[in-house]
Amino acid sequence: MVARVLAKEGFRVSLAAEGRAMRKVLADGRIDLVLLDLMLPGEDGLSLCRGLRAESAIPIIMLTAKGEEVDRVIGLEMGADDYLPKPFGGRELIARIKAVLRRTKMAAPLSDTGDKPKRYRFDRWVLDTEARELLRDDGVALPLSTGEYDLLLVLVERPQRVLNRDQLLDLARGRASVSLDRSIDTQVSRLRKKIEIDPAAPKIIKTVWGGGYMLTVTVGAE
Repeated sequence: MVARVLAKEGFRVSLAAEGRAMRKVLADGRIDLVLLDLMLPGEDGLSLCRGLRAESAIPIIMLTAKGEEVDRVIGLEMGADDYLPKPFGGRELIARIKAVLRRTKMAAPLSDTGDKPKRYRFDRWVLDTEARELLRDDGVALPLSTGEYDLLLVLVERPQRVLNRDQLLDLARGRASVSLDRSIDTQVSRLRKKIEIDPAAPKIIKTVWGGGYMLTVTVGAE
């Protein structure tokens, strides 16, 4: 029900029924905010909130049937940015989301890339993120378009993980452009022509039928 309300307001919503599914969604997509229910099967919302806050600055709004002050305080102390007890109206929820997102953007650091590797090694290639270039093992640099570079970076950051077209669009472009998902197929085809020994029988970027694409090789970071 919440997902339908948010979708009508133009938000793109990913659903997760419990903690493990939530972590997969966060790992595989670009998520701007988490609406986290307090009472969930398995690990509860407070524990998930604490874990999220320990490793990420992603904004969190707690949703729960518990409206007592002590529960709100505990949720906020665990790192939630806001707390909305049930029942609540769609307008109030949307207003809270927009307010938290505004505060988050205002407080965002200038850069969040300080801890990311500068170079990724895979197969016979090195992707240099500072120079934004792809180097072969003999030192030859292959030119990449902006789209090809962004897509390859997404893949090398998530090796051995199946990513569908929506996830690849989100991670590579942040949905900055309303592109048909077939544009991802074109970019993958171009990348294969550059990095695969035999693009017709790819060994590095494989198609997972009904799922998306996966970088199959081991990636080393430095």
